[in-house]
Amino acid sequence: MRLAFATLAVAMALAVPAGAEQTVGAQAGNFRLTDMNGRNVELSQFRGKTVVLEWNNPGCPFVQKHYNSGNMQKTQAAARADGVVWLTINSGAPGKQGYMTGAEAQAFVKKTKATPTDYLLDPKGVVGKGYGAKTTPHIYIIDGSGKLVYQGGIDDKPTSDVGDIAGARNHVLAALGELKAGKPVSVAETRPYGCSVKYAD
Repeated sequence: MRLAFATLAVAMALAVPAGAEQTVGAQAGNFRLTDMNGRNVELSQFRGKTVVLEWNNPGCPFVQKHYNSGNMQKTQAAARADGVVWLTINSGAPGKQGYMTGAEAQAFVKKTKATPTDYLLDPKGVVGKGYGAKTTPHIYIIDGSGKLVYQGGIDDKPTSDVGDIAGARNHVLAALGELKAGKPVSVAETRPYGCSVKYAD
């Protein structure tokens, strides 16, 4: 099933068909999306590097918690300093909260001083559903071999309170640190929290 998922994904022009949620320890499904600048980006082009996928909806209070505090940007910067690829994905459908055009996504990245490797647009929600992305934010980490090694929340404080960030365990940085040290990810799956992804009906 996953092989078919990946094969069909590569064959399609812009997005991946959904099958089931991704499984930790298995190969992550490949996909191709258009970025905020109108360029096609395919997950497989980053093979050999660790990749973080971050689902985003700038209208969500939980996303605002991590962006307004600078926590998401700090996490992105720390990851990228270690050579990690960071792909922010917006699966909001047109007319729904969080949906953005490419120009609006560019403005969001500039305004928040975010530093993702790229910001990808998934207005039909095909990739989001293929990954089983439920919330914003929802984080996935894929190792250099293409295997999914983490999925879940950014941290262990499922609130929209900025004050909770200081005492939280940042699951993303913890997992990336373990990968860098050549260790298995000790907490490989957690419950994501945030707003529901605003998929098309």
